[in-house]
Amino acid sequence: MGFLIKLGGKKLEDIELYLKIAVENIIEGKVIAFPTNSVYGIGGSPLNLNVVNRLYDIKFRDRTKGFLLLVSDYEEALKIAEFNDLAKKLAKQYWPGQLTLVLKKKEPSIIAPEVAAFKNTIGLRVPENEIILRILNLLKQEGHLGVIIGTSANYSGEPPCISGEEVVKKLLNPIDLILDGGKSKSKLSTTIVDCTTEVPKFLRIGKIAEEEILEFLL
Repeated sequence: MGFLIKLGGKKLEDIELYLKIAVENIIEGKVIAFPTNSVYGIGGSPLNLNVVNRLYDIKFRDRTKGFLLLVSDYEEALKIAEFNDLAKKLAKQYWPGQLTLVLKKKEPSIIAPEVAAFKNTIGLRVPENEIILRILNLLKQEGHLGVIIGTSANYSGEPPCISGEEVVKKLLNPIDLILDGGKSKSKLSTTIVDCTTEVPKFLRIGKIAEEEILEFLL
């Protein structure tokens, strides 16, 4: 088991030290587990191939399926992907939030190609959870890319974890650092929309309904 830090119910300013420790772990190439407002995630630096390979191994994930990325803000996302008018509109409306956008990767790409399973597209989201969002912003403030791989904390095909303690119990491969922010607010995963064309393609329906997005785009 990795190092477990309980952060549930504490103010953001009171846990700043622990969030800086998480940032140090990410920079050092370690894998962390963290809360989001949907389910718990695990991740690390998308610039580090060892981290990418560890995440595939931890999850027993098919290597033809890439990972999604969590980004600190729209400006950081622009370093990773190309935004058409559809993507810009959805990002402005739903970020930070529970909408993941699949976009064309910017070339040459600054992330390891294995992150996206060598595809020319990548999924991005700005999370609204204050713990992981603060970590992303601290990374950026430290002069690093404000981006981490964010994949659900589970073995592929199994239900995702909804608490830090569940991560400890379910994932037998060691995670270096586990940030326990209490139980997830929602057990639903994020909604994923392919924005590589001007017409949205819904790849997964989660917290945000397809009807809501289509109505917004009218």
